[in-house]
Amino acid sequence: MSDDKFPVLDPGQLDATRQAVHAYARVAGAWAKAKRKKRKHWWHASLRPSLYGLTTGVIYGPTDFEIELDLASSRLHVRTCTSTFSERLHGQSSARVATSINAALQAAGVNEGTTPDLAFVTDDTYPGCSADQANAMHRVIGSVAAALEEFRATIREEKSPIQVWPHHFDVSMIWLPGGKVAGQDRADEEYSDKQMNFGFAFGDESIPEPYFYVSAYPLPDALPDVVLPAGTAWHSDGFNGAVLLYRDLIAREDPNAYLQELWSTLLSAGSDYLCTDDGEN
Repeated sequence: MSDDKFPVLDPGQLDATRQAVHAYARVAGAWAKAKRKKRKHWWHASLRPSLYGLTTGVIYGPTDFEIELDLASSRLHVRTCTSTFSERLHGQSSARVATSINAALQAAGVNEGTTPDLAFVTDDTYPGCSADQANAMHRVIGSVAAALEEFRATIREEKSPIQVWPHHFDVSMIWLPGGKVAGQDRADEEYSDKQMNFGFAFGDESIPEPYFYVSAYPLPDALPDVVLPAGTAWHSDGFNGAVLLYRDLIAREDPNAYLQELWSTLLSAGSDYLCTDDGEN
């Protein structure tokens, strides 16, 4: 990865590439979801930052395999212990990428049995997809993941891996302090586990440019009243959470120090409420 941490992004130039990579990530994530045993909070269906971009990590089975979106060189890699398939990513449709992955895995004997639901793929192409922008995205993902790993190391309670969620296309770490939500079935971790989510997105319908966010479930009444570092504000349009625009972060002298302070402030603010159990259900 480049030494240029938190590089400048141009939202106007980024959009087509973001859409393409998002579409390809959904295909890779569908294979992870189909071939891994279910983990709580859907951790089996997420991707991981890799040295070159995004990866499923090794998916174990009769034939172990890995799917990687190499954003540093704009290539798709499908690997087993005995074979490697590679194809250039140049804005082709998600249907084309899905077909390539399926063919590579079929040739390796992987896709016998459960196969992913790929009903979401389309023949839409992304003619504005740029190798330079994909490489910039790779550097941003690496910088965000490194900052989250530093923060993650300070937390004693359970926390998720650093993940990239294919559906929303955000880099995220979830903190699970152990508290339970009253009135929820404890066997359903999705709704019973109190949690905070520390993440980054390249833009979406709610906020059309890259941004960091911190959200909590359930939202403590006092959290929106926390005094946030200058540049971060409370957001309530589409979702409730603290939001920091990426362009505002990189304008700071030490972006990583700012992130560590922001995350630590919100973690501390949420601890009193989220660490407590609301009672037996």
